[in-house]
Amino acid sequence: MSQTPLLTVGVVGDTHVPDRAASLAPGLLDGLRGAGVAHILHAGDVCSGRVLKELAEIAPVSAVRGNRDFLFSPPLPMALELEFCGVKVGLLHGHGGMRRYWMDKFAYIVEGYRVERYTRLGVDTLPRAAVLVYGHSHRPENRWIDGRLIFNAGAATGFKLGKEVFPPSYGLLRFYPQARVEGEIVNLPGIELCSGVWEAPRAL
Repeated sequence: MSQTPLLTVGVVGDTHVPDRAASLAPGLLDGLRGAGVAHILHAGDVCSGRVLKELAEIAPVSAVRGNRDFLFSPPLPMALELEFCGVKVGLLHGHGGMRRYWMDKFAYIVEGYRVERYTRLGVDTLPRAAVLVYGHSHRPENRWIDGRLIFNAGAATGFKLGKEVFPPSYGLLRFYPQARVEGEIVNLPGIELCSGVWEAPRAL
């Protein structure tokens, strides 16, 4: 079995520029460029067209609409089905529109985070996809569920909630012969947001 991928696709989500971060995380663009990505998927909450322009300087970009992406004209699509090396890939943000967004907020308060909520939405929206890529939760996911790769690159801004702390991250999807695909989460350690500006983590 070949260990050299036929194609590498970058995955970015929840960049939140400029509503939470003044710029993309240091190391993000260089990491994607160094991985030799041929395409980039943005899983929503882009928040600024300049983010897509910066990513497009590396590779073609496909992006979907997040709950914060209300300024794009024309609007970004809610979901996309793409195909790489014979593998169908579904891309969505994961909020499912504003009604479902508020329902999910309530469910999160009651149940906490559950990947099944996003998996169910992805399968309902993009039933043919063998790989489901989403964002919204800000939590990295790279696991197989019922024969599908469920992939969330995590938030490009990082994520903190109580004891849950995730560094800024992005993802890579590698496509191999015979429709084999593997996902990787790449963390960007050593940086954190402070009032929207990237800084080294403060000592405790």
